[in-house]
Amino acid sequence: MLCPVEGWGKQKNMSYLRVMSIAGIFPIDKWNFSTSAILNVLTEKEYDFLISRQIGQKYVKGEVVFREGVVPSGIYLIVKGKVKKYKVDHSGREQIIYVASQGEFIGYHAVLAEERYPDSAATIEDSVLSFIPKEDFLQVLTSSPLFSSRMLKALSHEFTVLANNISVFSQRSAIERLSISLIFLREKYKNDLNAEGEILINISRTDLANLAGLAKENVIRLLKELKEEGILHTDGRKIWISNLEKLIVRSNYR
Repeated sequence: MLCPVEGWGKQKNMSYLRVMSIAGIFPIDKWNFSTSAILNVLTEKEYDFLISRQIGQKYVKGEVVFREGVVPSGIYLIVKGKVKKYKVDHSGREQIIYVASQGEFIGYHAVLAEERYPDSAATIEDSVLSFIPKEDFLQVLTSSPLFSSRMLKALSHEFTVLANNISVFSQRSAIERLSISLIFLREKYKNDLNAEGEILINISRTDLANLAGLAKENVIRLLKELKEEGILHTDGRKIWISNLEKLIVRSNYR
């Protein structure tokens, strides 16, 4: 039996101590939402019913968790790793809507709306996910007003974030979109540190391009510019931001 969030809070707190916090210098909440705190409102009995009897399933990098248009049979909790939520256009190109990380739920929109999945989800690194049948999820949602309230709050904030993302694609320049995407990813990877204690973003250039809504060639060129400006360093697909303040200036978020 695998406890999905065992040790997660401790790891998170340690990472905050070792890396520069973004709070106060960039409005990350405009671009990032998380369902990770929702579990904290459950009683021990509710938590055991919803989570403890679920067994984590391993997914390799790039493996599809669910596809757009499929009828959902439950939701997923990310025990370890990261998952991209995306849609595919008529030409076959992906547009990444969001990246979810450890401790977050995915797939709950379709269950709550009693609809098919509105998007697809796939891992961007080796991951472990816990599947929760929709009957269990809905039972706890019905029996716990606080859990229901937190879920509604998370959905409301998610709407705000997605509205900001639409604004980015329609109004921002390429460098601003890439900068905001990198700042967002820094938040998602803040528990992934290299030997020097720096946040290490490990994502393919294709996924980064699909997240920022840019051509892969443009992403490669802009990353080179940011590297020459001393804002970041790269090693293969790995990226670490060495000057967060300069990157925020380049994002022109105000």
